[in-house]
Amino acid sequence: MSQDALHPLSGAAVRRLLVADDDPSTRQFLASALRAHGYEVVPACDGAEALALGCAERFDALLLDCRMPRGGAIEVLSSLRRDHNAASRDATALATSAEVPASLRATLLDEGFAGVIEKPCRIASLTDTLAATLGLSEGVRVLDDDAGLRAAGDAGTMHALRGLLRMELIELLGSLGRLADDPAALVERLHRLRSACGFCGATRLGTQAKVLQAHVRETRAVVPDALARFRAELEAALAALPTV
Repeated sequence: MSQDALHPLSGAAVRRLLVADDDPSTRQFLASALRAHGYEVVPACDGAEALALGCAERFDALLLDCRMPRGGAIEVLSSLRRDHNAASRDATALATSAEVPASLRATLLDEGFAGVIEKPCRIASLTDTLAATLGLSEGVRVLDDDAGLRAAGDAGTMHALRGLLRMELIELLGSLGRLADDPAALVERLHRLRSACGFCGATRLGTQAKVLQAHVRETRAVVPDALARFRAELEAALAALPTV
């Protein structure tokens, strides 16, 4: 498939994914589901095949199972990062595993994985994570007027709700530093924000809030890179919202 082809769901360029898992059923399920969402997927059955593909071909993201024959997720990613000639040396990496104790999550994040996905996973959560980490939301309007009108009922109500959202975002932007030190409070704050975004058509910000919320719940910590992506989307939404 051409790298210049368009993503059928977002209008953005198609993103190439390497899906490595030694379980055939899981590999087929993930590949089929992600292809249905417009991704180009190349499967790998073990660590050695995943490493060979990652060295030879450019992928936008790598989904690597933690426990595979001939090399798990950490071994594969470490080898790619060390090889300056590897085509996918800088690709975003997500780890997958049926069992993810807190110690493993911490290790995977320290090793450079952007996220950890516990199997069996919900495809909606996986695609949300991919969209956020790959920046696919950049092809979507910051404010979706059609979605806002459907949720609010009329233009006047939508405008009023967006004014309230703007004030909420100003307050949230000022308190992010404090919330970063209180993961439980941040999760609750993001839950309320997602509801407000839904009523205002702030789809991109709502997606980033959902991804950050899930990430904090999984890791029980606030990872700086994830918080930075959320902050950037918050600032974009704030700039797009009406000032009066």
